[in-house]
Order: sequence, then structure tokens, then C-alpha cells
Amino acid sequence: MSKPSFLCIASYFKGNDFLRGMKSTGATVYLVTSKKHEDKPWAREVLDDIFYVQQNDENEWNMEDTASGLAWLMRSKKIDRIVALDDFDVEKGAYLREHFRIPGMGQTTARHFRDKLAMRIEARDAGIPVPAFSDLFHDADIHHFTHSVHAPWIVKPRGQASATGMKKVYNHVDLWAHLDTLGDQRHHYLVEQFKPGDVYHVDALSEGGKLVFARVSQYLSTPFEVAHGGGIFRSAVVPFGSDDDKNLLKLTAEVMTAFGMQYSASHTEFIKNHETGEFYFLETSCRVGGAHLAEMVECSSGINLWYEWARLEAAVANGEKYKMPKVGNDYAGIIVSLARHEWPDTSQFNDPEISWRLTDKEHHVGLILQSKKHERVLELLDDYAVRVQRDYHASAPAPSKPNA
Repeated sequence: MSKPSFLCIASYFKGNDFLRGMKSTGATVYLVTSKKHEDKPWAREVLDDIFYVQQNDENEWNMEDTASGLAWLMRSKKIDRIVALDDFDVEKGAYLREHFRIPGMGQTTARHFRDKLAMRIEARDAGIPVPAFSDLFHDADIHHFTHSVHAPWIVKPRGQASATGMKKVYNHVDLWAHLDTLGDQRHHYLVEQFKPGDVYHVDALSEGGKLVFARVSQYLSTPFEVAHGGGIFRSAVVPFGSDDDKNLLKLTAEVMTAFGMQYSASHTEFIKNHETGEFYFLETSCRVGGAHLAEMVECSSGINLWYEWARLEAAVANGEKYKMPKVGNDYAGIIVSLARHEWPDTSQFNDPEISWRLTDKEHHVGLILQSKKHERVLELLDDYAVRVQRDYHASAPAPSKPNA
């Protein structure tokens, strides 16, 4: 039986390890990306072909034109599967699968992994705890929310990634003033109660609707704090077998079941309420986590999420059982910051626990630590945060929308 052919969609420059992993299975691998990324160092040695889409001024693709281009391509090239490599490609992949009747996640299920309002409704209906929230469609519903749910609240875009476009408000006057600034785009947002707490993330792989791998970590500086406060990004794997570890593995499995996940990578976030200790679901996505969290997970487990996601997709397409490699259990933590210098010298950091350095992104400093001891990782992250703040750190305003 011939190996399947995969069309990989990447409107951002990412996923080279996925492309390499897919090619290692013997599959035919095509990539379609934005024209502006034509000169990026894609893993061209494993690609059977690469195609480009001209994005508009908002970094968006015209999907009717994209479908027409794919239809022309499919006259001569067989496409068996479509994989979206980034959050902003999930809807593109679902649209094309629906149109060409290609197996995989369709548009309704894809909404559960892209639309924050759909996520909250699905989680709530499945009995998974979520912060109190409201859509922004009907004025009376918003008034009811502000009178029944204590402030502060956060207004969030339904479709953006990470903390982009969020606004924290402290009373109903400020909320309505902010909603006025959204104008006719208001329906693309939601409002929810701000729950002070620690934010955790679970990076996972699913097959047959079940988790086959998951690693639980805690943000030591939340993405919202980093984006809006100019902070230093830090995260660390939680103690294995701890209550937090066990509770979040269980909750993640429940989220994947409720949302209709069958097979993919996923990155899911929860918040642990400071007052009650209860976990609340925040959001999820059917892709590998950004901000170099995949590298942190690999340092901890030996599992390259991008590479294994590709092998999993290929196994499903071939009707085979995916075989997970041996999983390690080291502790790992990451620190990343904007830097004042274009190419900062990080040689002052020379502890043997350093297992990765960020070297290919200007005006950034980044390190990943690996140790058998959780306490050692946290000790070093605390020490490094002070030194990064003192010797390297720079801040920039939070973007209103992501840059492709």
C-alpha cells in the first residue's frame, strides 16, 4: 500500500520538526505557507513541494482562492490528509477538509479548539469548571452578568492566541466604555470573571480520543502578565504524581473527550483559584504549545512533540497503532525575555543544568534547565530571573493582534 500524502499548512514559520517527522514515516509531504515566509529556512530537504499563498494586509488568506489553488493542485497530486501547524491555521485546515471531504477535524469540532466562547460553553455543558462568562451579543445578558458576577472581569477575543487583545476591567462603567471601542467587532469577544490564581498548562498527544502522552507544567509568570506587564516568561514542570499533576491530567482528558479530540497535539491551560484551590479550565488548542514550551517538554521527557505528532498523524492515516517512544521523567523549566541587545551574550549562565539556549532570535534571551530535582529547577529559575531583569530585560507594548 502506498504511503499517504500530507498537506501541511503553516501561515507562520514553525513546524520543521513536524515536517521531518512526517517524512521519516515515508509519507509524501507538501507545505503551503504565506508568501512572506518564502525565504524562511524551511526543512526543504524533506518537502516534496512547497506552495505559497499571498496574504492580505491583515495577514489573512482568502480561503476561496486557497481552495481553488488546492483544487488545481489535486488534479495532479493526491492529498490524503491536511494538518494545520498553528492556532491560526486550524480553521483553514478544517475548511479545506470539509470542502474536499478529507478525513480529520471538521469546522464544528475545530471551533472547540479555536473559539474561546465555544470552548467555555462545551466545558460548562460537560461539567468542567470554568470562570463565570458571558457572550457579548445581547445587552441585557451583559447587564445581568455585571450585576451577578463580581468584578474584575476580562474581555477576551474569541479567536486570538495567548494573551493578545485582552483587557482587564474593574467595573461596569469601564466595561461598557471598552465595549464601545470594539464597535461592530464586539461579537468577536467575550467577558469572563477574573479569577486570581496560578496558571498551568498541559502539553499532550491524543490518539483514538485518549491521551497517550501529557506533561503538566506551571507558568511562573503568566502569559497575560508577560504580555501586559512587560514581564519575564517562565514555566516549569510540576512534581510528578502530585495532586496538581494528577488533577490536571484527569481534567485534560475530560476536556479532550468533551471537545471531540481524536488525534493531535494539544496545549491546554487551567487556572488554580488562589482562594479555593479549585482548577478552572481556561482554553485549549489542537497544536504544539508556543514560546519554546515544546523544547522544555522535550528536555523533561525526551519527547519531541512536533516529531511525535507527525508520527501519530501518519500512523492514523495508515490505519496503524501509534507507538510511543520511551518517556523520561526529568524536571525542566524555561525562562525567556526580550533583551536590550540584538544578540545578547548569555555566557554568564553556565550551570550544568542548562540544556538549551535561545540563539536564533534577535533581542531575546532564553534558557531551559533540566534536573532530576524539581527544587533545583525552581532555584535556578528564580536566580536567573533576577539576573535577566538586571542585565538583559527589555519590554514592549502588548500587541493588539499577532504578527505573522
